[in-house]
Amino acid sequence: MTSTVTIHPALDGGVKQGSAGFEGGTLVCACASRPVKVAIKGQIAHNHACGCTKCWKPEGAAFSIVAVAAHENVAVVENGDKLAVVDASALIQRHACKECGVHMYGPVERDHPFKGLDFIHPERFGESGWPEPGFAAFVSSIIEAGVDPAEMDGVRARLRELGLEPYDCLSPGLMDYIATWTARKSGVLKQ
Repeated sequence: MTSTVTIHPALDGGVKQGSAGFEGGTLVCACASRPVKVAIKGQIAHNHACGCTKCWKPEGAAFSIVAVAAHENVAVVENGDKLAVVDASALIQRHACKECGVHMYGPVERDHPFKGLDFIHPERFGESGWPEPGFAAFVSSIIEAGVDPAEMDGVRARLRELGLEPYDCLSPGLMDYIATWTARKSGVLKQ
């Protein structure tokens, strides 16, 4: 079964190899005027494709690209007045541009194993060479965003073809079942 789901514009043509010597750069939102800029110092880690429904995704993409940086290596350098937290109750405090909607950084501030890390979208770097994604997470969650559960085998096959091993908390079949139930309950998928 072939998937018709667009994984992500930066991945659909193949995963571009990053540079082991990448030392950070500047994330830039999508605004043509007064873009928000966030400086990231040093290397990023755990870059992956993420299917969760909380992460920012480009138009038409089923997955985001997400990595982490140490909180002390993240600094808003331009137009921070345009940022607002998307969901103050969430573990990841995603700061998004109020105009274009791009999530710029998301610190974890609660007592949690990820405390001290900021989640970022490395495809927003103005510089090239950021480390390529190494896996896909929360794959079944794309069903909650409206992807047909019948496409999941094709989605996982495409992720593997791209070199991104798909992961979920339980077996893929069980996670699809849970996500399908959630999507039906919310009305995203019809009974």
